Amino acid sequence: MLEWDDVRYFLAVARGGSVRAAAGRLGVNHATVLRRIAQFEERLGTQMFEKLPSGYRLTAAGEEVLELAEQMEASSHQLETRVFGRDQSVRGLLRVTLTPILATYLLIPDFADFARLHPDIEMEILSSGELANLTNREADVAIRVVYDRKTLPLNLHGLKGPELFGGVYMSRDRLAAWRAGAPDPIRWIVISSHGIPGWAGEGEVRTTGVPFRTTDAGAQIAAVRQGLGMTTLPCFIGDADPLLARVPGADLHMYGTVWLLTQGETRKTKRVRLFTEFASRRLAAYTPLLAGLSVSRG
Repeated sequence: MLEWDDVRYFLAVARGGSVRAAAGRLGVNHATVLRRIAQFEERLGTQMFEKLPSGYRLTAAGEEVLELAEQMEASSHQLETRVFGRDQSVRGLLRVTLTPILATYLLIPDFADFARLHPDIEMEILSSGELANLTNREADVAIRVVYDRKTLPLNLHGLKGPELFGGVYMSRDRLAAWRAGAPDPIRWIVISSHGIPGWAGEGEVRTTGVPFRTTDAGAQIAAVRQGLGMTTLPCFIGDADPLLARVPGADLHMYGTVWLLTQGETRKTKRVRLFTEFASRRLAAYTPLLAGLSVSRG
């Protein structure tokens, strides 16, 4: 008889293409994945994977099992969400997924307030660049910035929040030096994965063709504070930072709309409802800040 836990390991290797990727996804070590796959193959009496230099590839038998395993996974998730949806307790785990920049620079104080209001709710904030899958119960609530509403998955319930805008910023000291006629070239500071935006030439301040690259938002913000150049930032970061000012002549650009997303039966639980109602009110209060209307142009 197959056990769901064995199927989880099989699916992780099939999707990840390697034991290492599966171990990372499941939060276990390499040896555990190898052992569980060996047990799974022994139970079924056939080989599920072919080991190649590039990783693990499903055999013909593995391809057949994959379809059944995915059906089993879907049934398991449906069972979990229905049971979870009937849980009206204000105790237990609540997982919220969002980008690091929204968590670190805007919403952590609000999450702390919610945790103080509901001390029996165990909060887990999943702040990373990867989008957690609500359907697979990797998170209970997602806070996402969505540019086109049509890209929202149809199976998710969405609560629309305020629009988010970004501007072009540089340090106040560097701006003062530029206004005084300082000849030093001004670089464009970018996160490596994003590149220089197409509208980088806007505004009165011109940059050199040599960018300064960082790998994360924290380093990007630190670099612009140090006067290395100018960069794009969400208005809720740039306008709230006393060391920064908007670049003269540069327009604001819309990043998208903030959405609170939940899935199926999960959204009916009391702790999820309490959180989404709380977060919706806090986001609404941030509308001027997110739209870049809270300060005058620098």
